[in-house]
Amino acid sequence: MNLEQLYQGPLVVDIAIGFITLETLLLWAWHKFTGRGLALGDCVLTIVSGACLMLSLRCALTPDGWPGMALFLIGAGIAHGADLRSRWRDKA
Repeated sequence: MNLEQLYQGPLVVDIAIGFITLETLLLWAWHKFTGRGLALGDCVLTIVSGACLMLSLRCALTPDGWPGMALFLIGAGIAHGADLRSRWRDKA
């Protein structure tokens, strides 16, 4: 597999999802063991929104993936809206 095939297929998105998962685990572990950094509850909606966008892209790169793409885009929008609402409430 050459680089062009990698970037045109869903494998590149799988790699990005793997990094999102690793980042989430590292954030959780850092906060749990040191008490510093972001608590998972403070960033979970942002992580969910980003993961849904990645999954939507993955569906777009696969044949007949449009139903999943639509579902994950809706999920990303809901998570993003909930994140904005919680941040707005924190400022009020």
